[in-house]
Amino acid sequence: MPTEKLYYDFCSGDIFNARILELRPLGDKAAIILDKTIFYPEGGGQGGDRGTINGIPLLDVQEKNREILHLVSSTSGLVLGEVALQLDAKRRRDLTVSHSAQHLLSGTILRLTGKHTVSMHLGDEVCTIDVDAQELTEDALLAVEEAVADAIEENHPLAIHLCPPEKVESFPLRKVPPQGEEVIRVVEIEGCDFSPCCGTHIKSTGEIGMLRILGAEKHKGMTRLMFIAGRRCLADSRSLRKNGDIISRLLKVPVAEIGRGVLDYMDKAAAIEKRLKVMEEDAARVKAEALVKKASQPAAGTDSTGAARNASAIFEAYTDSDIDEILRIGRMAQKLTDKILVLVSERDLKFCCLCGAKGVDVRPLVKDAFERADGKGGGGPSFFQGSFASPEALAEFMKAVRV
Repeated sequence: MPTEKLYYDFCSGDIFNARILELRPLGDKAAIILDKTIFYPEGGGQGGDRGTINGIPLLDVQEKNREILHLVSSTSGLVLGEVALQLDAKRRRDLTVSHSAQHLLSGTILRLTGKHTVSMHLGDEVCTIDVDAQELTEDALLAVEEAVADAIEENHPLAIHLCPPEKVESFPLRKVPPQGEEVIRVVEIEGCDFSPCCGTHIKSTGEIGMLRILGAEKHKGMTRLMFIAGRRCLADSRSLRKNGDIISRLLKVPVAEIGRGVLDYMDKAAAIEKRLKVMEEDAARVKAEALVKKASQPAAGTDSTGAARNASAIFEAYTDSDIDEILRIGRMAQKLTDKILVLVSERDLKFCCLCGAKGVDVRPLVKDAFERADGKGGGGPSFFQGSFASPEALAEFMKAVRV
């Protein structure tokens, strides 16, 4: 017994009663077969409805082999018989508006540019269409968007034609109708578009409210357009205004000038970053020179920590410096000495070991101690780096590597 399809006429969030005919395991989910349904199954680029069945969240709705499968995580607590269905009416409305908006957009593009829509997708945030065109200019997209806005304001009615009894060949369809269907639904936007479609639709273009083309990009030899419609435009406007106000206050420029303000700010930030990089390099050079000078001074057989010195290496632990600063110091220092450098960031629990002398392998000095302290990292003959899980592990490494 096929499920009676009521989703075209039912779009409210009211409770609707139906009967479970079958409960069927389906992989890690379960499928519910109903005698009648208000839930639209995924198809025609439109996602399946969401809602609840006896309070159990509906994960998806699919139609396969002429059966409508209502997918849930578990059928625990459900039995054959009467259940209460509740549609996520807000989501249905959003997708319905977006679907009708897509028809209007695709029909307008065909009318103004002669380019066909090859495919479409109604995303939960942004919708897309792929247009059979190498490029659509900004002027062309602006003209399309304005023409769509005109059609919305003119409030053209939408009509659904069923073929049969009507003849599908009597309509100037935008795309080829599907083959093998007993009944083909043709959606007409008066004066704008005719298209075969199994999706849900509004009654007139005025219900769309607004459509915005967000951008275009090349995709598989075609042009992909991103768009939003209906309440999504309102949400987008609120978000943009909120963020625009924040930027306006921070940059102390009017909202209408924040683009120019951000560009000016980025130029200033780039100049500051450039100066800062020079200063960091200068500071690293000074610290590297001091490090090499200190290491070259005559000293007793132990370093400041009491550990034995290795005459072929320079050891230094930095309390407050991060590993990036230490790497800069190391790169500078290896130009000034042939000794192996073992430099530690106690703050980051990381170290680096490097040497600029040809033919020197730094790994024998640090690798065993590094592995015993369960360090993470690695490297090659001239550069080795790693990190440790705790200050104790780092201390163990430092003690061992100095011996």
